[in-house]
Amino acid sequence: MKQSKIILPTPRQSSLSQLNRTLKSKKYKGSRYYILTDENTSQHCLALLISKVEAFEESEFLEIESGESNKTLDIASQLWQALLEMGADSNSIIVNLGGGMISDMGGFVAAAYHRGIRYINIPTTLLAMTDAAIGGKTAVNIGEVKNQIGFFHSPEIVCIDPAFLNTLPDREYTSGIFELLKTFMIGDRGLYNQLCSTLLKGNPLTMDMIKAAAQIKAAVVKTDPYDQGIRQILNWGHTLGHAIESYSLAHYTSPMLHGEAIALGMVGEAYLSTKKLNLPDEEYHKIKDIVGKIINTPKYKLNNLPELINYIKADKKKSGDTIYCTLLNQIGEPVIDMAVSENEICDAFMVVRKMR
Repeated sequence: MKQSKIILPTPRQSSLSQLNRTLKSKKYKGSRYYILTDENTSQHCLALLISKVEAFEESEFLEIESGESNKTLDIASQLWQALLEMGADSNSIIVNLGGGMISDMGGFVAAAYHRGIRYINIPTTLLAMTDAAIGGKTAVNIGEVKNQIGFFHSPEIVCIDPAFLNTLPDREYTSGIFELLKTFMIGDRGLYNQLCSTLLKGNPLTMDMIKAAAQIKAAVVKTDPYDQGIRQILNWGHTLGHAIESYSLAHYTSPMLHGEAIALGMVGEAYLSTKKLNLPDEEYHKIKDIVGKIINTPKYKLNNLPELINYIKADKKKSGDTIYCTLLNQIGEPVIDMAVSENEICDAFMVVRKMR
């Protein structure tokens, strides 16, 4: 799988200015651009993008409704039909302007259209900047079960510009912080401790932290582009977290955001790490306290555990009847393919449920 060009801001030049210069090269001559947004990024981000990148001034526009519930085959089919009617060909480029749902959907549509056309991710959320927009995994959901149909299809470019964070609601920003925390927990003890200190003091994130998280994700993807080995460290927090997210999509009027669910998943999997590996109890309590200060306890009860287990069994992080987790031996020392029993998973779900 080809490597994406990741554009990050420099002291002298914004990421959008660098993207503008890149798209003037011969490689993109004659390309037509189709910008995919949701109603929020169309309103708050699109004008900034077009004002900074000349190549997008003649773009066509595609808009879908926001929210994980719209990441479906039906919506993908509507987008393929729209591209066909607009005359998009194999030299066309989809530009995904939005969060993780938009980059997932746009990448999926690009991967299948004309057997794979190019696409550019311009993430507008912290979560997408540090994780979802990087790596080339594209997918849609089936019902409430996440990411069941997808492709490995890398973006041509990922352009990370912090200017878009100014448009982000507080809850979305916080959701992204937890994906940042996940990355540092598996990748860098020093950055993890620095981020924890920042959160506990209520200080703002720095651009250096965002850059570091994006670079860690990109390095892991480069080593294992098709998710056959070490890339599975990125599943930290996701075995339980995806199940909690799917449950909330099925039952909550206002479902949990992805980063919120992953934060709860990390609490449960940190608990499992103290039982099955050598993660110190104080590290488990540290992450539990940070998450507990920000996120409400989920509403599931003991009799909901079979449903949560079923979501895990429908997910990709299992083989046969065996459930596998990525756990932590220490901060910065993830261990992939740790087999866990249903009873252990249930214990972890209840620990999360009772963390306050």
